[in-house]
Amino acid sequence: MNVFYNKEGIGDTLLISINDVPTLDIDFEKNGDVTRIFNKNNGVTSGFNLFNISKFMTIEGNGNVNLTGELLTKINQVIRENGFEEVLEADFTPKFVVGYVEEKEKHPNADKLSVCKVNVGTEVLQIVCGAPNVDEGQKVVVAKVGAVMPSGLVIKDAELRGVASSGMICSAKELDLPNAPQEKGILVLPDDQEIGKPFL
Repeated sequence: MNVFYNKEGIGDTLLISINDVPTLDIDFEKNGDVTRIFNKNNGVTSGFNLFNISKFMTIEGNGNVNLTGELLTKINQVIRENGFEEVLEADFTPKFVVGYVEEKEKHPNADKLSVCKVNVGTEVLQIVCGAPNVDEGQKVVVAKVGAVMPSGLVIKDAELRGVASSGMICSAKELDLPNAPQEKGILVLPDDQEIGKPFL
């Protein structure tokens, strides 16, 4: 779940994105200050727009909003007060973590891509990576599904040239780190970094 707010750009509206729906399959229902966006084929909610949000809470800044347990409680309260029964839940586990590249194989359908098995502590993810310097035995920064990159890109499950990929192995530039090298390549962490720990 991702939350976005930009009063100057879109008005006093809190945008909540849960999952993508093809444009042709989108439908809406509105009660009071809340619009629910859903897939008309299966009824699954893809998001909510909470209008006039300043009536209900104070949102600081513009752009992606850090979702906390307290904010989620307030969001659910606004949704309920406006006649919807749905209760939103969120995964608060860290989205940027230290990973360990256990395996690397050449992508079967792309010369410049590698298929990596990356241990992130709680699971081993398959991640397709295009960095020329990725290799087995490296400690790396993994943006897990649901992570929001500094650029605003939301990391999602994907399929690259026919191979499933869950997450992204990050470069210093993609993480917007100071003095990040401009050449293409992932950020390789020191060996003393603990697998699965949040990368801050």
